[in-house]
Amino acid sequence: MLYFGYSLRHEEAVELNELVAEAKAFIEQFYIEYERTGLEGRLQQVENETTERGTYTHTKEELVFGAKLAWRNSNRCIGRLFWNSLQVFDERGASTEEEVFKALERHLEFASNEGRIRPAITVFRPSEPGKPDIRLWNHQLLRYAGYEEGEAFIGDPHSIDFTKSCEALGWEGEKTDFDILPFVVQIGESPPQWKPVRKDLVLEVELRHPEFEWFSDLGLKWYGVPIISDMELKIGGISYKAAPFNGWYMETEIGARNLADVDRYNLLPKIASCMELDTSRNITLWKDKALVELNIAVLHSFKEDGVSIVDHHTAAQQFRLFEENEQSAGREVTGDWTWLIPPVSPASTHIFHKAYDNKWKSTNYFYQKKPY
Repeated sequence: MLYFGYSLRHEEAVELNELVAEAKAFIEQFYIEYERTGLEGRLQQVENETTERGTYTHTKEELVFGAKLAWRNSNRCIGRLFWNSLQVFDERGASTEEEVFKALERHLEFASNEGRIRPAITVFRPSEPGKPDIRLWNHQLLRYAGYEEGEAFIGDPHSIDFTKSCEALGWEGEKTDFDILPFVVQIGESPPQWKPVRKDLVLEVELRHPEFEWFSDLGLKWYGVPIISDMELKIGGISYKAAPFNGWYMETEIGARNLADVDRYNLLPKIASCMELDTSRNITLWKDKALVELNIAVLHSFKEDGVSIVDHHTAAQQFRLFEENEQSAGREVTGDWTWLIPPVSPASTHIFHKAYDNKWKSTNYFYQKKPY
């Protein structure tokens, strides 16, 4: 087999054959689900293009379907009921850091929507021969910085390494617990570029409790839109290494993980102290009591501010509807049980009592190695 005028090595030929196979499977699924005609012609076009260029280009409609399908296939996501409502922004034409920054700002503004969060994904150009990859260094487009101060921490310990990388690039935070980190974009081997997030685009919720007046004095807050930006989107064998996407928060992501985990903000001892709980013995279940009240505060604050959020019981009910919809469509539901069960009262949901096939489908979102 020839490719760019050279004979392909065995490994390259295998990779190309795998790409063609994944491409055909995806294109067939697209045409079947959308009840399109002209499948054979499109399959031949994709095979010819892949043989000639080592890759192929998705149409706009294929890209939209693929991004939605990847969400539908995401084994670890409990919020898949809304997969078909995903707004897909095609930014494959962006080629400079500034163009990428502008697209990220548009995404953030659209998704925030003054609190009425809209699921969205922005897809930048895929990996292909002869063009440098676009990579986003951010784990999430909005994320708080983390600083080491001796044996103590300021901010989010999860962000310490990325914060150090941002500082090495010239960014400086105010050293508070809630400094918003900048966007960082790298194209190929060029030096990464950073840009501060516009304050008018940052939707944050100050946390308070419906019963405990002292809770507001803790000075806690969290950003309203979780936009994952470091995962690879794969559609029909094509790799999109920069494709930030968002839904809205389930309250336990903030109240039971981000603010509660020992290696994150670790707030349960502080809240228990303010509640005057007996923390000397585990048998008092002080962690459980503090955890529930922290989640109540998150839900109360988001709801009172009009920012979209879902509680874990409602999310589980929505996932049940997703399962029923998929069964009606004749499709299997794959899932990672360890991620689907909520971290608070999991046994109170139907998910806890079910088994799921954790087989990963190829059109999906995947973890990838950090670029820094």
